[in-house]
Amino acid sequence: TQTGRIARMLGETDPDPTPLQREIAHLSRTLGIAVLAIATVVISTVWLTSQVTQFSHIVDILLLGVALAVAAVPEGLPAIMSVVLALGVRRMADRHAIVRDLSSVETLGSASIICTDKTGTLTLNRMTLAMVATSAGTREFDGELSSDPKAAQELGVLIASGCIANDAVTSQHHDRIDGDPTDVAFLEAERRMGLRESGSATAHRVAAVPFSAERARMAVATESTDGTRTLHVKGSPEVVLALCARVLEGDSLKALDDARRDLVHADTSALARRGMRTLAVAFRHLNDGETADEHAEHDLTFVGLAGLEDPSRPEAREAVADAQSAGIRIIMITGDHPATALAIAQDLGITATDEKSGAGPQPDSEAGSGSPAVLTGVALADLDEQSLRRVAAECSVFARVAPEHKLRLIDALQATGDVVAMTGDGVNDAPALRSADIGVAMGMGGTEVAREASSMILTDDNFATIVTAVREGRGILDNIKRFLRYLLASNAGEVLTVFLGVIGAAVLGLSGHGEVIVAPLLATQILWINLMTDLGPALAIGAEPYAADLMSRKPRKPTDRLIDGRMWRGVALTGMVMAVVTLLALDALLPGGLIEGSESLDTARTAAFTVLVLTQLTNAFSARSETVSIVKNLATNRWLWGAVTLSALLQVAVVHMPVFNRAFSTAPLTLSQWAMCVALSAVVPLVVEIRKWILRRHDA
Repeated sequence: TQTGRIARMLGETDPDPTPLQREIAHLSRTLGIAVLAIATVVISTVWLTSQVTQFSHIVDILLLGVALAVAAVPEGLPAIMSVVLALGVRRMADRHAIVRDLSSVETLGSASIICTDKTGTLTLNRMTLAMVATSAGTREFDGELSSDPKAAQELGVLIASGCIANDAVTSQHHDRIDGDPTDVAFLEAERRMGLRESGSATAHRVAAVPFSAERARMAVATESTDGTRTLHVKGSPEVVLALCARVLEGDSLKALDDARRDLVHADTSALARRGMRTLAVAFRHLNDGETADEHAEHDLTFVGLAGLEDPSRPEAREAVADAQSAGIRIIMITGDHPATALAIAQDLGITATDEKSGAGPQPDSEAGSGSPAVLTGVALADLDEQSLRRVAAECSVFARVAPEHKLRLIDALQATGDVVAMTGDGVNDAPALRSADIGVAMGMGGTEVAREASSMILTDDNFATIVTAVREGRGILDNIKRFLRYLLASNAGEVLTVFLGVIGAAVLGLSGHGEVIVAPLLATQILWINLMTDLGPALAIGAEPYAADLMSRKPRKPTDRLIDGRMWRGVALTGMVMAVVTLLALDALLPGGLIEGSESLDTARTAAFTVLVLTQLTNAFSARSETVSIVKNLATNRWLWGAVTLSALLQVAVVHMPVFNRAFSTAPLTLSQWAMCVALSAVVPLVVEIRKWILRRHDA
């Protein structure tokens, strides 16, 4: 069955991990290995440099190692990332995009291709009958019958058959017509002509063959009071014309010869080039005893063509331009006539118009000859995988496409390394939506199956909403990189402080104080620092306003690392400077070091502890960008200011409140010692600013 076939396709289509999921998995493995190595090295070093004589000493060493391991892991990362993604999802929902999977938000920001339907997404999906083409000629439809009896007869039959082969329904009070916009357009035209009560409303429907994408037509059989049964067919001109043997001319039937067929094809192309959806209408009288089913769709009488206008959404052109300026390629996939698809694509800027001739490339270009302007579903089905990849890389308009063609197209685009977003609304679209990196279902006109298979649902079925969601995805990725830069630099500072402090204990004056474990910071102090940085400031960085140039950047490649070599070097440099100034504060107050001091070990550790906290709080402002100066947009994030202020006040409490002095082994600092701590913490943003200046010069 069709349902079984779709179910099998869905079962065979496994969604790939998103770029964010792959990056976090890689980061987790890297940090896991690093943490084990660091903890092993530190525990071994402390053990070798300390005189361990009691079991409690072993426990203290292991506790320090565990604390350091905790400090090395940004354990707040999952919670912060979930909150940042959730905030982004909330903002997207306010803009008519409902995300069903949190990790898919970032994938949108990496999208390099958006495959979009035309009707209802790029257009308003408000069909109106604009032109008709019959044997009497082509004319604009104005709701009036022509003064030419022949043209009037043909128009009347065209409207009547089009309204009978129709599934739209009129409301009880005749104030609204509900149904497919194409069907609604015919009933609206019939009502404008004043034929509703004497036309399709009086027809007695006895059988129907519904429309499907494979058939590209629908048929309805009616029976008159004298028992005559008539089959009315409406659908794709190419399909319907192939089933016709005669043509209506006035009130008589003529043989449909090759010349008349060529004329119909020319009329179809002319209407399509004007961006209209073209439908053909035909009929035939059924014989006695003949079954009214699809086998009766032969020897039809061709009545004429209907040209339906579906205006482009006012915001669609700007949205397409925004996406293209962001390096995103737009591909239109539609079931409409190739010329119609090309006309709309050129109008919206999806494909270029030939400036010399004033018309775009010919839609009937062969798939194998260069770069076709439009590729039809029939031509697509004839291509092998290699040829399809080559054509898909160049062609941006696909017409007369069936849902199963979408799945092949998605696979071809993904094979070249692109991150693909695909829109769909039908049951048959579900496998393609599942296979795409981002499946986008229509919330207004889409099916429940399509929505369940998708990653995101548009509640307004608007293409501009997809572009807005892409911007949101890029902003979220930016903020994820910001707080990762901050968290990793903070953790690097803590790890390097302990490691270098243990290695250089004798040089810094740490030895000789009666402690078995010679470490610059205690385990409780390390955990406090980690708690301070992994909560408020990091979360506030995740709420940083988005950069103004988000949509002028090229899409992120799937092979690009979330934390690249440049970021790792910045993290290492910042962590090293944090460790150096922290140990410098310790050495300045301790006796016996490079700088002779006279304070107790508790006071010196408190100063070092405070410097490390302050360096991380000041680095929260520097970490917002890898190249933009800290002084730019300094006051734009009020949440960050609030988090840093609260963290600084808590640190003052830990230093000066007796209850915290006992818990964290701290001692109150004098005003001059506080001034030293603040001065040393200012070195970190200064060094980072110098690096940013060098990077700006290098990038320029």
